[in-house]
Amino acid sequence: MRDPILDFDGQVALITGAASGFGCLLARELGARGARLILGDINTAALDKVAGELVEAGYEVRAQRCDVSVERDCATLVALAEKEFGSLDIAVNNAGVAPPLMPLEQTSEAELDRQYNVNLKGVFFGLKYQLPLMKQRGTGTILNVSSMAGLGATPKGVSYSAAKHAVIGVTKTAAVENAKHGVRVNAICPFFTLTPMVTEMDTHGASADEFQTFLASGCPMKRLAQPEEVVTAMLMLLSPRLTYVTGQALAVDGGLSAF
Repeated sequence: MRDPILDFDGQVALITGAASGFGCLLARELGARGARLILGDINTAALDKVAGELVEAGYEVRAQRCDVSVERDCATLVALAEKEFGSLDIAVNNAGVAPPLMPLEQTSEAELDRQYNVNLKGVFFGLKYQLPLMKQRGTGTILNVSSMAGLGATPKGVSYSAAKHAVIGVTKTAAVENAKHGVRVNAICPFFTLTPMVTEMDTHGASADEFQTFLASGCPMKRLAQPEEVVTAMLMLLSPRLTYVTGQALAVDGGLSAF
């Protein structure tokens, strides 16, 4: 018998950026709890591998290439959920990219555009097509992946911080507009986490351990987050029993925001 707090049996869950990191791990966790999965990612080879593994595990999965910076791709992914499963209960707008680290005055317009196109428009386009399907049924839960960079300063990451701050603004607006329709919209704001976005960052000549120790130095726990720790918080925000929480931006940060 599943715990009703984390029972997603029969629910349809859409996840972008599902080929690695939070998206991949969350797909496994939701599938294990009975969710039917719609997965999107721009990396089709990695996406197909993840989808195949989930199908072998006995989960119901549909996967499709999705470049979240392209509105048509986001619309098509939502249409796939409706076509294959007839509804959409959960959407996780997770896909994102990290910038090269550099001061504001060295940041190019092209990099600013890239951050907005993927990290902000990817969330906006997702919401634009996910919300109507949920509103028709009077229920639904959407989780947008922001960052601690969306809650405070991000030295040498201004383009990323700007986009992730905007994600929180979009989240709160969507939550207020749609609360009366039974749709919850929240954001999660992780600190640096040991996903490929961090482990594959340019270390500027330092060893991986040295660089990760540097990143963790401002965190009270003095370590980076494990992906499972963030995904556990994501599961709780998606819980079918968490019915009175909307418009929130939850910090998962090892105590950083307590200062």
